[in-house]
Amino acid sequence: MEFPSFYGSNVWSACANMRVWTLFLLLLLLETGVVCSSSDYLVGLGSYDITGPAADVNMMGYANTGQTASGIHFRLRARAFIVAEPKGKRVVFVNLDACMASQIVKIKVIERLKARYGDLYTENNVAISGIHTHAGPGGYLQYVVYIITSFGFVHQSFDVIVDGIEKCIIQAHENLRPGSIFVNKGELLDAGVNRSPSAYLNNPAAERKKYEYNVDKEMTLLKFVDDEWGPVGSFNWFPTHGTSMSRTNSLISGDNKGVAARFMEDWFEKKGYEKTDSAKTEDGGLPRKISNIIPGLHNNKHELLEIATSFQSSPGRSASKTSSVSKRVRGAHRKDDKPRFVSAFCQSNCGDVSPNVLGAFCIDTGLPCDFNHSTCGGKNELCYSRGPGYPDEFESTRIIGERQFRKAVDLFNTVDEEIEGEVDFRHTYIDFSQLEVTISDEGDSEVVKTCPAAMGFAFAAGTTDGPGAFDFTQGDDKGNPFWKLVRDLLKTPTKEQIECHRPKPILLDTGEMKKPYDWAPSILPIQIIRIGQLVLLCVPGEFTTMAGRRLRDAVKTVLTSEEDFDFDDIYIVIAGLSNTYSQYVTTYEEYQVQRYEGASTLYGPHTLSAYIQEFKKLAVALINDEAVEAGPEPPDLLEKQIGLLPPVVVDGIPLGVNFGDVCADVPQNSTFKSGDMVAASFWSACPRNDLMTEGTFALVEFLQEKDDWIPAYDDDDFCLRYKWSRPYKLSSRSRATLEWRIPEGVTPGVYRFRHFGAAKGLFGSIHHFTASSSAFVVA
Repeated sequence: MEFPSFYGSNVWSACANMRVWTLFLLLLLLETGVVCSSSDYLVGLGSYDITGPAADVNMMGYANTGQTASGIHFRLRARAFIVAEPKGKRVVFVNLDACMASQIVKIKVIERLKARYGDLYTENNVAISGIHTHAGPGGYLQYVVYIITSFGFVHQSFDVIVDGIEKCIIQAHENLRPGSIFVNKGELLDAGVNRSPSAYLNNPAAERKKYEYNVDKEMTLLKFVDDEWGPVGSFNWFPTHGTSMSRTNSLISGDNKGVAARFMEDWFEKKGYEKTDSAKTEDGGLPRKISNIIPGLHNNKHELLEIATSFQSSPGRSASKTSSVSKRVRGAHRKDDKPRFVSAFCQSNCGDVSPNVLGAFCIDTGLPCDFNHSTCGGKNELCYSRGPGYPDEFESTRIIGERQFRKAVDLFNTVDEEIEGEVDFRHTYIDFSQLEVTISDEGDSEVVKTCPAAMGFAFAAGTTDGPGAFDFTQGDDKGNPFWKLVRDLLKTPTKEQIECHRPKPILLDTGEMKKPYDWAPSILPIQIIRIGQLVLLCVPGEFTTMAGRRLRDAVKTVLTSEEDFDFDDIYIVIAGLSNTYSQYVTTYEEYQVQRYEGASTLYGPHTLSAYIQEFKKLAVALINDEAVEAGPEPPDLLEKQIGLLPPVVVDGIPLGVNFGDVCADVPQNSTFKSGDMVAASFWSACPRNDLMTEGTFALVEFLQEKDDWIPAYDDDDFCLRYKWSRPYKLSSRSRATLEWRIPEGVTPGVYRFRHFGAAKGLFGSIHHFTASSSAFVVA
């Protein structure tokens, strides 16, 4: 059918006017910030550098006074996600490449967030969790017992963590956009073993029969998808200790979970999640936007050597404070219109889970350690567990990290269940020092109490991941007269305290030690975060496998008994080491055995029952939309902190030398291949002068054009290590050694090292410098 021409022209004129008005309305909506979307959530992610002082500061985790930082394996980061209902509640979860969360850190982070955003982000809806690496600088917790080995409080460690958390939350807030969240879970069988199996076996046989393994093997993963940009990140939870790096390691490292996060973020940037079904990580790096200086030249070693020979080491020269930031590999390729992909590998109930999956052996005989006490000829110092890369701890770290990474990629690529439902949270503070707990058993009930904090003798024995010293052993339920005498010089526990903690023999009565200020926490935060069918239980400690199972089951029973919770399949995940730190939580039965974990369960044999009781109250309040009391506030002890770490006085160099000059160059006319280790050393300065936050101390540069050097690898890459040393402890002189293990698949060509540093002058001025090594060939 045909219409008169005038009719057609009027119709098209009306349609054109309609398009103009539609465009106008859309522009108006965008200008006013009102965006229409079918998404139920706003999603934002952020990440920021929290690498602390890489010199002189004791590592947090093993409590080994001889383990002080002297370089960087790869950098530490704070990673955050925010999930918000467009017109409702919101939650923040921060994952730290640190040993654990800290109460004083969270207090100060919340103060900053309130100053910036008002009551949008508070202690109630913000959770901060640590991955439990034992290779990060210590001194950032406020209680005495946790900062003894770091010679007290280290403000530099504390400040960089607080700053990094704040900045990653700001990033996530500014990245909030309509998006979707997906959830997946799956088994990872070869990334953790139980390091206290004799304690686990003390749990009831009927309970143990419900589970196939004596550690949890399940990883739970969230995938965040922006409506416009597509996938923007993933967070997963899986229990295994951050102890692949040993108690003698001195390089700052995120251990196996930090490695996994670095691998996954680089994998996504390099491959694009839609373009690969494999997870190759030989280079530990992201897309290297480099090509050969002359096409076809990479096969001509002679000509490459000629080019390399023309680039000799450069003398040290002044540099700007931000020069190392501008040279960062991952900073160079960031897209302006889209934030980087953020991936976090979070900790769960890892209390008795070791990544050293080959088992524990005696270093003198090579035989397995004693099963019950983890000793060798009665000595615990000789019993060490072995990682899958034994005897190379770096290789063990890579392997366990890669296993977690591969499982996360698999879950990421196969996820199909979307998160649906409301966002909510509950948080309260509980005084665990004398909490009444009602215990029910076959219809009978009994009221018991928790105890003021105390640590048992087996605490000093350490674990098979890092044994202690002297004559302490795991499984000690009696103590030693000599060490009791030493204990009494600090604080003699009362009869009531001894009886309350029985059968734990008290070595340190930390809960009743108050000089110069509190030695251990008594007021702890507990928190539930709900995002649809995912429920996070944020616990301030290390739950053992069975303790975590009991807590999850108790909360699940509460949630599924309520008609308002309309999900048949819910995901209840323990987020360990969250918001503050209070050591371990075992089951009542495991506590009786008094291995390391039981001796480190601070509040007595009923600690787990107390957690279950209080979490069930939070779960009921969550389901019934009821408020909970805030509880007693924990102390802010920042002004009382004592720090005994000497400052950097001045940096020195030999006469006739500049800061940055090469003191041990790459061999002349050298050609290397994948798998080789290349190294160069520079006259340097103490890295405490400038942490190079979001920058780098070390670079491997690639010759792109005839005189154009571009960054290829930096000190956030697994394959490049920055090592700092001084000839003796009080020397003002120091060296930086850069070691590059050439990865598989590296682009052939001409490379060189570049070092960035900052030297402190006699009157406190800071001088930034840089220098490069001679060039070398990778064929």
